[in-house]
Amino acid sequence: MCGICGIYNFNSKEKIKESDLRKMAKVIKHRGPDDEGFYTHKNIGLAHRRLSVIDLSQFARQPMTNEDNTIWITYNGEIYNYLELREKLIRKGHKMKSESDTEVILHLYEEFGENLLEKLNGMFAFVLWDKNKNRIFAARDRLGVKPFYYFCDKEKFIFSSEIKAILSYGIKAEPNFVAINDYLAFQFCLDEKTFFKGINKLQPGHYLVIENSQLRIKKYWDIDYIIDNEHSENYFTEKLTNLIENSVKLRTRSDVPIGAYLSGGIDTTIVTCFASKFINSKHNSIKTFTGFFPFGKRYDETRYAKIVSDFANTQYFQVSPTAEDFVTILPKLIYLMDEPAAGPGIFPQYFVSKLSSENVKVVLGGQGGDEIWGGYARYLIAYTEHCFKKVLFNSREEDKYLRILKSAISHAEILREYAPTLKYFYAKDVFSPMDYRYFKLISRISNLEKVFNKDFIQEINKKSSIIKRFRNIFNNSNSTSYFNRMSYFDIKTVLPALLQVEDRTSMAVSLESRVPLLDHRIVELSSRVSPAIKYKGLESKYLLKKATTNIIPKEILDRKDKIGFAVPLDKLYKNKVVKNFLREILLGKKAKERAIYNIAGIEKLLESEKEFGRQIWGLLCLELWFQIFIDYNYDGERSLS
Repeated sequence: MCGICGIYNFNSKEKIKESDLRKMAKVIKHRGPDDEGFYTHKNIGLAHRRLSVIDLSQFARQPMTNEDNTIWITYNGEIYNYLELREKLIRKGHKMKSESDTEVILHLYEEFGENLLEKLNGMFAFVLWDKNKNRIFAARDRLGVKPFYYFCDKEKFIFSSEIKAILSYGIKAEPNFVAINDYLAFQFCLDEKTFFKGINKLQPGHYLVIENSQLRIKKYWDIDYIIDNEHSENYFTEKLTNLIENSVKLRTRSDVPIGAYLSGGIDTTIVTCFASKFINSKHNSIKTFTGFFPFGKRYDETRYAKIVSDFANTQYFQVSPTAEDFVTILPKLIYLMDEPAAGPGIFPQYFVSKLSSENVKVVLGGQGGDEIWGGYARYLIAYTEHCFKKVLFNSREEDKYLRILKSAISHAEILREYAPTLKYFYAKDVFSPMDYRYFKLISRISNLEKVFNKDFIQEINKKSSIIKRFRNIFNNSNSTSYFNRMSYFDIKTVLPALLQVEDRTSMAVSLESRVPLLDHRIVELSSRVSPAIKYKGLESKYLLKKATTNIIPKEILDRKDKIGFAVPLDKLYKNKVVKNFLREILLGKKAKERAIYNIAGIEKLLESEKEFGRQIWGLLCLELWFQIFIDYNYDGERSLS
């Protein structure tokens, strides 16, 4: 697990300076404090910051090369099946000098070229330099666990694990108003955009090639919703159990200590309980890390976390961030993120990561369970509506969906829990296209005029149609199921935004975070399972729960109060320090001089708002981003302490 960066000049006579690489690498030192390495050859330069996890020896240093120095790599990630791949490569005659997964990628490229990606099970972002072919080959993992950013014009290609390293090379930090429009709507950006004009991210499941001064990007993996109606529920249950167990087992491969995040919810509980089987011994047990706020059950799941800890025999650690911590750390978090954050969960997650890093070097998390297996209320509502419309308009399948609806009626108390969402979702336009209604459900863009001036709203809206870009992703799924289309959109957009938080909060404290539930084999299995099984009895995550019934505590399986890592924004807002901080940032001199806000509207919002909600959160993150990267004219020479 590391940080990578590099430069490629299209003019072969324009040599790369190692001093430029060193400057870029210094900016992302937190990603790899254990070592650094550099490679330059004429117009190509690769740099690496190392966090040693697999093969701690000097033989695993990067950038790494093959036997004849014709192929070089700088790589960030973990290939969990590297031992099996390594053995196959050795049998084919490849010579290995290290025990690392990095070298496995090098030799897979020699053997399979661009097709090597289908062999990998892991999280990764890497760049290969093929000297003989004068070619750059770069790739990002299927779900986007690891980041990859790049700038490319007619003269050069610059890449890094974090945007700030690209800026440090001299690329000017300019706001991308299309991305800002996305963020104001969703609190994440659609497609390849970033907040910085000219700087893009390589999307999950894609690779890029630079050859003959031309850049081409290709998708190598996607989710294919081909429902398997031939196999039974028990078949999928057994298959899922085995896949989760194998995924966790692979992710416990490490030459350094491993721990686990533990929220008390079902996803982290599953990961913790499986991991304890492979890590616990007579002398050591897995360490688990929990965060909470002392504001009642809504913000404190430690009771459930401790049940799991006792059940799995873990060493239990917990932390409780304060309002003062919020004010102190948020500017640093926006700096670390490079962009405004996708939700306030970044605040407590940073402190849980920090606690983890003080005890282990690798941590397992439960990210992805909701998006893959249907943990959000909106999925359940959409699935129920889909069944209703099938009964009304599709007589061939009427009996099948009528049975499901009868089951729904018998479980009406489940839907009653989601009454507020139901009222909003069904308020009007029940028979209009689902993509339009889903956009309305998750978008926060309707009240912009209250907090921004008209000129700014016109500026961000004229760049491109946000609803059109939304539909391009939502309708790209090959499924007719409402649930699957929502899930697909979230996997392509919401999940990478959450994984960006996962990556930055862990790497900020030099901690490697692994996410077993996002093994691509598990995602592919989910795409074959009928929504009727996923939501049997209108129970969210039904199959995931059934697959782990004998693995996790009954108290967790029977929980009805899904919380997640809730952040008490309303409680924080009552704190004088936080309130003053908000007013200083949103109503201060810099914000007023920016001339994009409706200052009177923001002041009214701050005075009348009973709760510090997501709109204020989005404004706060946006203004901090402007101050840190645009006003500050960030160039890599300085950083926030």
